[in-house]
Amino acid sequence: MICEMCGKEVPVTKPMMVEGTKLNLCQNCARFGDEYKGSNASPGSPVPKSVIEDRLQKRERRMQTRDIYTSTTRELKDDYGSVVRNAREAKGMDLDEFSKSIFERRGIIARIEANDLIPDDKMIAKLEKALNIVLWEVVQSGGQVGDGGKKSENMTLSNFIKKE
Repeated sequence: MICEMCGKEVPVTKPMMVEGTKLNLCQNCARFGDEYKGSNASPGSPVPKSVIEDRLQKRERRMQTRDIYTSTTRELKDDYGSVVRNAREAKGMDLDEFSKSIFERRGIIARIEANDLIPDDKMIAKLEKALNIVLWEVVQSGGQVGDGGKKSENMTLSNFIKKE
């Protein structure tokens, strides 16, 4: 078991009250708390997780190594400008009306629709919500390039060198 105050792995923890919060503490940290007077729950009932235990588990998952080369990522669609323009026109709004409705300048929306400006994450979320569209696409990264993932046995570096 893990002490929720110091984080040490100990064989036995003791429920204690520390500043109004129930924590499972080791013998060393138990001196900082008061005796926990538990609820009238039966011994067989499930015990709710504490916030600290949840955070420790999230930390463990975050600290695990991941293969970044075979993961999926979200990327902005290549034709995001036309998607925004088509959705805005489908709602029957001109550029001025739409920009006022989402509290943005007309020039910014015009540049986004022309693919001259790449919107930040907040702007993408605002556009998706206002127009009920999706501007992110899931992209599979990693793997082989070309031939649909098939490994080409015959291709070598000499295929790319220009010989005179």
